Amino acid sequence: MSDDLPFAVEQNLPEGYRVMNWTTGFGRQIGPLYQREIIRADGAPGYERAFRVMEYHTNGLGIAHGGMLMSFADMALGHAVSFERHVYWVTVRLALDFLSGARLGEWIEGAGELLSEQDGFYTVRGRVWCGERAILAGSGVFKAIAGRDQPIPKAPPAAARR
Repeated sequence: MSDDLPFAVEQNLPEGYRVMNWTTGFGRQIGPLYQREIIRADGAPGYERAFRVMEYHTNGLGIAHGGMLMSFADMALGHAVSFERHVYWVTVRLALDFLSGARLGEWIEGAGELLSEQDGFYTVRGRVWCGERAILAGSGVFKAIAGRDQPIPKAPPAAARR
């Protein structure tokens, strides 16, 4: 895939979803991705992320590639940290169980729940689903790297990393 691939944004999105306007980077490569804010069962605000399984997401069996599902889960679970603590983060650990496949054309959703925070590390539990069917379930540890009101830290030039 390339960054110049034009994506057709879905016209009939489930209620509340809007396209995530990622115009560069990995999110652009695997998109389009969608998000909506919700009110959770406990009354607290939350979010859900989603994507439609397209042909370029599939493996040789015609189902969503495990790498696509894991990448999506990383973004869905990790967003709990962004949403609740307003920080940029990196993934330290992601442990996922594959429970079912995602077929071409299916609408896949995911979300995470912040469980704990210690020394800038956040533990999140989450899941990915299609309708009533669980696709993935798992947990992750994410490290805060900067507040959302600060510039995103950039990696040092390659020469400086040697």
